[in-house]
This record gives sequence, C-alpha cells and structure tokens, in this order.
Amino acid sequence: MTRRLAEVARQVGVSEATVSRVLNGRSGVSASTRAAVLTALDVMGYERPTQLRGERARLVGLVLPELQNPIFPALAEIMGNALAQQGFTPVLCTRTAGGVSEAEYVELLLQQQVSGVVFAGGLFAQADAIHTHYHHLVERRLPTVLINAAVDHLGLPQVSCDDAVAVEQVVGHLHSLGHEKIGLVLGPSDHIPSRRKLEAFRSYAAKLGLPVLDELVEHGMFSIEGGHAAAARLYPRGATAVLCASDLLALGAVRAARRQGLSVPEDVSVVGYDDSALMNCTDPPLTTTRQPIEAMGRAVVELLVKRINGGEVAAEELLFAPELVVRGSTARRTA
Repeated sequence: MTRRLAEVARQVGVSEATVSRVLNGRSGVSASTRAAVLTALDVMGYERPTQLRGERARLVGLVLPELQNPIFPALAEIMGNALAQQGFTPVLCTRTAGGVSEAEYVELLLQQQVSGVVFAGGLFAQADAIHTHYHHLVERRLPTVLINAAVDHLGLPQVSCDDAVAVEQVVGHLHSLGHEKIGLVLGPSDHIPSRRKLEAFRSYAAKLGLPVLDELVEHGMFSIEGGHAAAARLYPRGATAVLCASDLLALGAVRAARRQGLSVPEDVSVVGYDDSALMNCTDPPLTTTRQPIEAMGRAVVELLVKRINGGEVAAEELLFAPELVVRGSTARRTA
C-alpha cells in the first residue's frame, strides 16, 4: 500500500497524504487533483477502492493505425454500426506519424472509463514492438479484441483472416497460369501476418515444385511507395508474378512495373490483399484476396459485448476464410 501511495503521488506530483485522502474519500482535495489521482490509478493498473469505482461508460475505443488504407475505415464503419445497435458509442483513435501513440490512446480511453477496446493493424502484430499497454489491459480485465494475427504472449482474443488459406489460393491461381518465379512483397519482417504468409508460401510452393528463393522475398512499409520500392527490386530478379500483402503494396507493384517498361498483366501479374474499396476500378482492375470484413467486424463486436456483459471469452484466434477475387491484373504467362 505504501509503495502504491508513493508511486501514484510521484505520477501526479502531489503528496502521499493527498493520495491517501482521495483513496479514503476524505475532503480537503480539489476536484481536479482527485480526478488526476484516480486517473493515475487507472493508468498504472491499480484497482480503485470499491467506493470509488464508477460504472464504465458505454464507450468502445476503436484503435486503428491510419485511415489512408481503405480497409480500416471500412472496418470502423462495420464495427461502429454493430456497436451502435448494441447501445455503445465508438470512439475512433487513429495513429499518425508523430501523433498520439497506441499506449497514449490506451491511457486516454482508460480516463474515459470505456467499456472495451478493439485494435486493428496495431503494434500487437509487430514482434519487435513494445506491448506493455496490451498487458496493462489484460491486468485490468478490460474487454479487448484484436483484429488479425498477433504475437503469441498477449492473452487476448483475436479475429483473423486465414493467411495460409489466402496464400494457397493465390499461389494456386498463379501456378495455374504458368508462373513459376513468384515474388512476395510483404510488410516489415517482424509483422506477424506477413510472417505467416511467408511460411505458408514456402510450404505450399515447395509442394507444387516451385522455386522458393530468398531473393524473391521483399519487405517494406504498407504503402504504395513501399510496394513500388520492393517490387522494383523483384522484377530484375526474374519474378513474373508478385503476391502482395496489401492492396496498397500491389498498387505500388503495378507502378513499379510500368516504370521499368513492363505491362500488367502481359509481362507480370500482380495480386493484392484486402479487396479494399475501388480495387475493381484500378487500371487494370486488381486481382486480390478479399478479407471477409463484414463477418469479421460483427464477430469482433459479438465477442467484445459478450465480455462486457460478464461472459467468458477465450483468448484464442477465430480464423475466417478469405476469397480470391480474380480481375485483370493476372494473366497466363506468355514467355
């Protein structure tokens, strides 16, 4: 108890006696100081005294990495509507370069006494990132659900698209078109879904007798520019088709092909991942893997609300089947 008083007092910048008065519900403390002490308790993971525990607000934090990738606003819309139907109000939190971090958003959401949090495309999927704020949520038993693959040690439920099935569908499609040297454009090397895609590719390609070469694998940031840079390195190495870990990466791969005087799909085939908005309107229309975000978003809300209402939710991963959508960016190999 003494240690807790000291830590909270140091965090808030008040005396231990002031913290004690707040915890014991005594007078003589301003409203702002009382609020600061209670917030510090929440942020530091300490349980409030029983008499100071208020009801959680019917708010749910939706923490997304950004909104430039169309898949994330689409997910937010689906989950927001499903939450509203259950009587909850979504609070959208998006990370930007140099802006508010995930950990800082967690602190802000705790201050608002949210009922639960959903993370999509967050640091939980990066093996080399700091995951302290997720452990903090687990310790506080705040209902939390993650969208897509996470590192192993978080102990939180996940709703994911099956990366292995997605890769097998794409590789099977490209192999049927006569492609043998298939390149991969993936996210950062510590990105768990990208690692899963790479593992599945190596396994399935070997079964089909296709070459599995390190020189045909490139990692980059999830952006058009990242896809352009990665694919530009693959084409001179002989890749006749490129499997990309997002639609934005695929659009960058198409641009890189054209910059090198190649045509899509006549010279190289390109496949994306997500089937985000307007991919049927690109030039050429993009062959891609469709994540079932409608079903996934509703499953996330169902799990979260069940947990909020006191039900038990196992810390396991629910896998949803993807769908290969064949359009104009893939074609039979002609040379």
